[in-house]
Amino acid sequence: MSYYSETIRVIAGTAHPELAGRIVADMKSELCACQIGRFPDGEIDIKIDDDVRGADCFVVQPLCPPVNENWIELLLLLDCLRRASAGRVTAVMPYYGYARKDRKDEGRVPISAKVVANTLSAGGADRVLTVDMHAAQIQGFYDIPVDHLYAKPVLMRAIRDMHIDNPVIVTPDVGGIKMARAYAKVINADLAIVDKRRVSGTETTVEHMIGEVEGRNVIIVDDMISTGGSISQASRVCKKHGARSIVIAVSHAVLCGPAVERLDKCPADTILVTDTIPSRASIPHQLKVVSVAPLLSRAIQNLHDSRSLSVLFDKLGDD
Repeated sequence: MSYYSETIRVIAGTAHPELAGRIVADMKSELCACQIGRFPDGEIDIKIDDDVRGADCFVVQPLCPPVNENWIELLLLLDCLRRASAGRVTAVMPYYGYARKDRKDEGRVPISAKVVANTLSAGGADRVLTVDMHAAQIQGFYDIPVDHLYAKPVLMRAIRDMHIDNPVIVTPDVGGIKMARAYAKVINADLAIVDKRRVSGTETTVEHMIGEVEGRNVIIVDDMISTGGSISQASRVCKKHGARSIVIAVSHAVLCGPAVERLDKCPADTILVTDTIPSRASIPHQLKVVSVAPLLSRAIQNLHDSRSLSVLFDKLGDD
């Protein structure tokens, strides 16, 4: 089946043009021609070369590092399309930056995720499409539709291809129990929890293991790897408690700060991540990347055709 429709325009920002290319390749289409450059003072200069009048436009731009640069570029792309009389404009953010600051947890701090929502809505987005938002309640910050996809079917397909016997799903903290339970249900596996306490924004301490991993093949699941501290600690705790092998499966490989060094030294045999964020020049030796491009291309086509996205929550569907 061909997904190409000349009324769909997929525009790639500079945050992750490779993913945008994979999306349109799966759609058997091409990227909308546009120019994104910089003025001598660093300001962003944008021009859409193709006609987008009345078109259903999808801007692929994850808010990954450098987050602020990519955020402003997305806003300018949205404004550019709106002023070019696009029919509908969807901000496709495979990774939603600032999602960890979703509430006022102490005095005199911003709710950064709300600020992102305000700017996208005011900037010209008619809807938002994202993957594994760190805090799902951020959807409530918008008065426009938000389609929240999950990377679970993509990662589960890769896990099944590994033919792991006697598995146990492990979450590196109690906050990930809901996600871990969803993975465990799919493969009919047991669930274990690494009980950690956060000391600061970059440091955690592990208290103990809840559940049994001895002699089992462990699959640690989480939504992201940032500095790699929590996930590395969790893998060491699992190994200390007798895990036979360890696979880490996460949606977003942010990999900032000492993450690569920490993951290189951790006892995980395989680290599965998706391509919601572009790969760094330096990556852990265990890293394996699986693409969310088919997931996003199906979502874009379903949105264009006014069809439900629920079929994409558990599987990619049949070709």
